Amino acid sequence: MKLGIVGLPNVGKSTLFNSLTKAGAESANYPFCTIDPNVGVVTVPDERLKKLAELYHSKKVTPAVIEFVDIAGLVKGASKGEGLGNQFLANIREVDAIVHVVRCFEDTNVVHVDGSIDPIRDIETINLELIFSDIEILERRIAKASKGARNDKVLAKELELLQRIKNYLEEGNLAKSFAVHDEEELDLLESYNLLTYKPVIFATNVKEEDLADEGTSNEFVQSVREYAKGEECEVFVICAQIEQEIAELDEEEKVMFLEELGLKESGLDKLIKASYRLLGLISYLTSGEDETRAWTITQGTKAPQAAGKIHTDFERGFIRAEVVNYQDLLDQGSIAAAKEKGLVGLEGKEYIVKDGDVILFRFNV
Repeated sequence: MKLGIVGLPNVGKSTLFNSLTKAGAESANYPFCTIDPNVGVVTVPDERLKKLAELYHSKKVTPAVIEFVDIAGLVKGASKGEGLGNQFLANIREVDAIVHVVRCFEDTNVVHVDGSIDPIRDIETINLELIFSDIEILERRIAKASKGARNDKVLAKELELLQRIKNYLEEGNLAKSFAVHDEEELDLLESYNLLTYKPVIFATNVKEEDLADEGTSNEFVQSVREYAKGEECEVFVICAQIEQEIAELDEEEKVMFLEELGLKESGLDKLIKASYRLLGLISYLTSGEDETRAWTITQGTKAPQAAGKIHTDFERGFIRAEVVNYQDLLDQGSIAAAKEKGLVGLEGKEYIVKDGDVILFRFNV
């Protein structure tokens, strides 16, 4: 999974990126200090892996990972080359979802590019830049399709769709709310990789004192939550500064520190859960003496396609899957005991993999 982090300058974007990935991107109180897109990889915390590895005496544990791409703070006119935004928008075209960091705290020591705190205005500024960037992509595609559309019915149909999407965006709308006529149009729309078609998670960056009540007493956070309802976006509350402190601690210290703050989980944990929910993702597990590993798939994935995540040969030569629920396996203490109790299923090609399934694939190529 790949997430792109966007936001205006000085909203806590790079501070958040640093703390999430411990990658040490430069962070300073002035716009445009992030010149190159920073990329960091974070492992997805999963308690089940540790317990499975103990059960199987695995030599290696491989968790699922999320890749974060942090780009320079966008300003008005970024898509037209203002600031340094334009060259970076291309870097987040390949992400699965966008994490939009919104400043929801007052601090006279940290300048705001627009001079005041207004999360909805900030969100709309960024949205507009993403819309302009998408229009530019569509214009290029229109120019290309126009050349062959006269003699090609398929291309002519696509050209008409491209024009409709472009007109829709020019009215200030996001591509994700564009109404397609059929499956074919939906497939095309998805293939364009438009930024405004991607799912969005709003990270509302607050002061430490707003963390314990999840920002309910913060009017800025409330306004973002109201806005997000209409857009089907996820929202989570974070304090980038606190996340940076958490990043420096080991696991035991981290638990104590969170308890002192009255928190159950870190911002990274919240973000991972929000992104899994938003993208409809689950993890299945494989375990043995060599390795215990988590594999991320979309909800509704059938066994052969899930097997294909490990290797294309597994999907191509799929015979069956031996499946046991993680908790059942743990409760029984071994796969043999779970089999005796009839808790291990032999599943075929139509089996839909569930979160927490521990699977052994049988295949033949």
